[in-house]
Amino acid sequence: MNASMRGRVAVAGIAESDLGQMAAGTTPLDLMAQATTRALADAGLSLRDVDGLFVASAQVRFGPMMLAEYLGISPRCFDGTQIGGSSFMSHVAHAVQAIEAGACQVALIAYGSTQRSVSRTTASRPDPNPYEDPFRPLLPVSAYALAASRHMHEYGTTRRHLAEVAVAARQWALLNPKAWEKEPLAVEQVLSSRMVSEPLTVRDCCLVLDGGGAMVLTSASRARSLRKPPVYVLGVGEALGHGTISNMPELTTTCAVQSGQAAFAMAGFGPADVDVLGLYDAFTITPILFLEDLGFCAKGDGGAFVADGAIAPGGRLPVNTNGGGLSYCHPGMYGLLAMIEIVRQIRGECGERQVASCDVGLAHGNGAVLSSQCTALFGSAGTL
Repeated sequence: MNASMRGRVAVAGIAESDLGQMAAGTTPLDLMAQATTRALADAGLSLRDVDGLFVASAQVRFGPMMLAEYLGISPRCFDGTQIGGSSFMSHVAHAVQAIEAGACQVALIAYGSTQRSVSRTTASRPDPNPYEDPFRPLLPVSAYALAASRHMHEYGTTRRHLAEVAVAARQWALLNPKAWEKEPLAVEQVLSSRMVSEPLTVRDCCLVLDGGGAMVLTSASRARSLRKPPVYVLGVGEALGHGTISNMPELTTTCAVQSGQAAFAMAGFGPADVDVLGLYDAFTITPILFLEDLGFCAKGDGGAFVADGAIAPGGRLPVNTNGGGLSYCHPGMYGLLAMIEIVRQIRGECGERQVASCDVGLAHGNGAVLSSQCTALFGSAGTL
């Protein structure tokens, strides 16, 4: 993707499905359809308008086909790219290209998961790996624990720094009526919680919930005639690094370096221009890594950067203002929900947690075991 596509496609509608724990018999497709109906209503569009369909799921094997059947639509353009939690930022990139090429006019990105209801192991079982399985890792958490341990060893990052990420997320969640967690959380509580995979405690790990979301994109010109103010796609970057954690070239540096550089280059902006961030926080180490790799601080400084409430409400940089995967909702794959929050912030729809003068937002997705990284930058009309 290049700078010529900057701002030519906009988000017209967004919505979550119900979040939390669903009634028995609820399927991921039910949640995708529920979110779709809400997102189309948000945009002032109908199913008849949708001619592009983008779906990723760990539970629905043939996502685009099954959702198209469920919704009763026949999209001209479709994409089932599944690279984990970053799939949806990748879908934004592909939807922009499709709309610009005339392959579709209205693109729907949808996701749904019943991971809590059916159990984590049933929803997303790791692929067999003869090189790692003999060591009996608890995946994915053990993979992220390796990255956290290495970061602590190389840069002096502490468990308290990790805990600051969890506490900041909880403080934001307490301002979000839709967030799952409703009780305050202190650093000492994180540190004293049950250890899952050293150095990550249960409070360093994301929620396991049911839920989903949907996003509707169309051309900027069409979006301006619809119900809500358009939020423009300014830049998108995609990168793949490795498949398994034992093959990650460097445990403390992710390919978010490449995806971020591509997104910023397309947008013509840099980290200093960003007002709000949605960083994939399946574990507390990931926002620290991504703040570094996306250029918000130097490599190794992420722990110190998040200290003393710097990314919490009232801090110098708003991160995961919905509460993130740690305290708001993490239904197996979180990337779409991160983008929904960024769009809401730019629209000014976030109530108590609203970031003042919010014109540029960054949502960053992570897939598998730090394997895929995709970055999306969104902006208000004032950024064009």
